Amino acid sequence: MSSHAPRKPSPIAVDASAANDATAAAQAPDLGERRLYLNRELSQLAFNTRVLDQALDERTPLLERLKFLLIFSRNMDEFFEIRVAGLKGQVALDHELIGPDGIAPKRALLMISEIAHRQIERQYAILNERILPELAAHGIRIVRRQQWTQKQKLWVRRHFRAEVAPLVTPIGLDPTHPFPLLVNKSLNFIVRLDGVDAFGRDSGLAVVPAPRVLPRLIQMPAEICEGGDNYVLLSSIIHAHVDELFPGMEVLGCYQFRLTRNADLTLDPEDVEDLALALRGELYSRRFGDAVRLEVADNCPKDLIDYLLKQFGLTESELYEVNGPVNLARLFRIANNVSYPQLQYLPFTPVLPKALKHAEDLFQVIGRQDVLLLHPYESFSPVVDLLRQAAKDPQVLAIKQTLYRTNANSEIVDALVDAARAGKEVTAVVELRARFDEESNLTLASRLQQAGAMVIYGVVGI
Repeated sequence: MSSHAPRKPSPIAVDASAANDATAAAQAPDLGERRLYLNRELSQLAFNTRVLDQALDERTPLLERLKFLLIFSRNMDEFFEIRVAGLKGQVALDHELIGPDGIAPKRALLMISEIAHRQIERQYAILNERILPELAAHGIRIVRRQQWTQKQKLWVRRHFRAEVAPLVTPIGLDPTHPFPLLVNKSLNFIVRLDGVDAFGRDSGLAVVPAPRVLPRLIQMPAEICEGGDNYVLLSSIIHAHVDELFPGMEVLGCYQFRLTRNADLTLDPEDVEDLALALRGELYSRRFGDAVRLEVADNCPKDLIDYLLKQFGLTESELYEVNGPVNLARLFRIANNVSYPQLQYLPFTPVLPKALKHAEDLFQVIGRQDVLLLHPYESFSPVVDLLRQAAKDPQVLAIKQTLYRTNANSEIVDALVDAARAGKEVTAVVELRARFDEESNLTLASRLQQAGAMVIYGVVGI
């Protein structure tokens, strides 16, 4: 028999193969099982929690730990503005979409509330019990009102009268002055009053919005402090002198609060003729979307909390009582203080690939070989340099570029503008709906168009 003749599989081999197939089929998971899937919102919340965990890692420099804690705040703001707002919208419209995980939006909201309350309480405990005392040990302090010296009290009073009071507009609450429409994530105070104002009104309550143009963290002069960097919160300054805003009345209590609103843009590109124009209109409404979360100082009386919840149409599960500033992200000024390099990561300088180190003509280099840039370990400057060279090179006829998140004044946009003005065919795909960068993208799109570039606003449905 020829050695090349095909052999028939034996019956035993066939039976073994069938048995293996049956075993594999029995072990294969049922992809319809809900336990195999993660809920998108709960998964993102778990990620945010892992970010917060980094604030406890003592191997990490102190100011970097503070940054992680503040990044958690920013992440949670966006989580409520977009994810929680989306779930609440589904429940309100009685149009609950249940994903492969099988968790309905109403149940997801309950689970989110339980986890978020626990983690935000933990965040403030980490700040007050770990981060702030360690910062103070290094000479970085947030000086609370009860700690102010006499010199500091005098400085705060002068600062309030010169820089703060002229910009503050207290709003008395009475039948002719209903509760004001407050901007998303703005710092505000609910004030309890006794007596009548200059117009004879006895409302008993007022709202004081903090001016958005003022910094939330102010550094006190070195001459009134005992070394180190000493900061005071704008909320403390307003709180200490809120009585000056209500002459003739007695302030019985003043409590900070912050409202988070739905900031998602409800815009269907298929239903609008001019996406950019429609998006500009939506950006304004983002500041006044439906309420999704109320943060208040934890010393605020329950009757005032109930009053605020009623005004915003929120429940107690959407209330967060915090032991500290209602917007911790404002503490980034401290976290970014370059005067304390020992409390930060060592600075890192991206390198250039060997092929580009002494290259004067990037087109010659990439004509000989491909060059892979691994960011952020390798520098981004060759990308900018390539565009700059292309803008000046007479042999370059067209440049096509995708822009997702960038600043209108970035070097990339500068190079594209120069190229368009030099008569080259510049086409840029600008994703206008890159979340929370829409306004910046509208600005850069307008700048490119004015220079003569063709701008395409993303792809419908993508």
